Amino acid sequence: RVALTKEAAHSTARILHAGGDATGEQIEISLSRVARMSRIKIFEHCLVSDILVDGGTARGVKALDSRTGQVAEYEGSFVVLATGGAGQLFKYNTNPDIATGDGIALAFRAGADIIDMEFFQFHPTALRLPGVAPFLISEAVRGEGGILRNVAGRAFMADYSPQKELAPRDVVARSVVAEMKKTGADHVLLDVTHLPGHIVAARFPTIYRFCLEHGLDITAAPIPVAPAAHYMMGGVRTNVWGETSIANLFACGETACTGVHGANRLASNSLLEVLVFSKRIIQRTETGSQAPSFGGSSKVEQFPLREWPRVNRTPSLSMRSLQALMWDNVSIVRSKDSLEKAAATLAAWGEGLSNGADRSSYELANMVLAGRLMAEAALAREESRGAHYRCDFPEPSPQWLKHIVFRR
Repeated sequence: RVALTKEAAHSTARILHAGGDATGEQIEISLSRVARMSRIKIFEHCLVSDILVDGGTARGVKALDSRTGQVAEYEGSFVVLATGGAGQLFKYNTNPDIATGDGIALAFRAGADIIDMEFFQFHPTALRLPGVAPFLISEAVRGEGGILRNVAGRAFMADYSPQKELAPRDVVARSVVAEMKKTGADHVLLDVTHLPGHIVAARFPTIYRFCLEHGLDITAAPIPVAPAAHYMMGGVRTNVWGETSIANLFACGETACTGVHGANRLASNSLLEVLVFSKRIIQRTETGSQAPSFGGSSKVEQFPLREWPRVNRTPSLSMRSLQALMWDNVSIVRSKDSLEKAAATLAAWGEGLSNGADRSSYELANMVLAGRLMAEAALAREESRGAHYRCDFPEPSPQWLKHIVFRR
């Protein structure tokens, strides 16, 4: 039978899963296998450095071969951005190394609209073990009955929400942060030891195996967890066909902002979004070139990037310093002071960047730009809504029922 599970903020068990807790991986492996068996030519180790735009229409890309250092141009009738998210902006994240905001930076530099960048989701439960990179402990673990406890062993979610462990992700993440602050710990505990061990191991084989490899048997001991950057709801603005504000340029997946996630993505809807919009993009390319149009009644307001005074004693730019700046100032709880500090520093770093010569320098430049767009969008939105939380504006405001758009 088809196996369905329940995740946070869902009212019923409606999440289709495969390989236990590896649905995304199963989809990716299946598509990769088909692509390699087809006539599709795949350029491994190549990084797009620019989208080629002529007369307001995307005509191709410029790309760097990171092994040889050579740059080449590729023409195309259509260009589809499917570059993933930007989780590497943050010190603690659940994303792969390549999630460096490249699609956002490429589209912005090409002149496309970037929208809703302030809405970035932080997953409340990533494994927190010394010397181990954050590893996602699926929301489904709480859906199956996992209990969040502080380091003293006390279940605490009832103090913050009547939905307890199955409250929306932003609520759970802020609750975990508050509890960590109360106890002076860098983690809380996710406890599944009261569930039958064989069910835990069968339902979450990837999580069970990963933890066991690092000396933790989750059927016998609680899992140390803490929040981590997880998913970008904002991104390259698209319509319902995946079209951007530049003709023949499409975006799909986490780099796109289709609008279906609102301000606070519902668990697992990202996979559904990918499947629906990738099919729609192909359908659109088959009907020929279309002038991009954006329907709907949502209010959109365009904001300029701010001019910032020069920052005294700006820390030297590196991947580590950028991730620390973003985590400390633009993560789960934000304020005017923290966002201004981040935006000004990112602007100063951006001014000092030269043209990249290798993959790491290109990616770092893209991260500086994507981080600045995120910080400035969060600074502009003077309210709290969904995953965007301002401690100086803790409530939603009807004045901010609108989208923030940046365009070069």
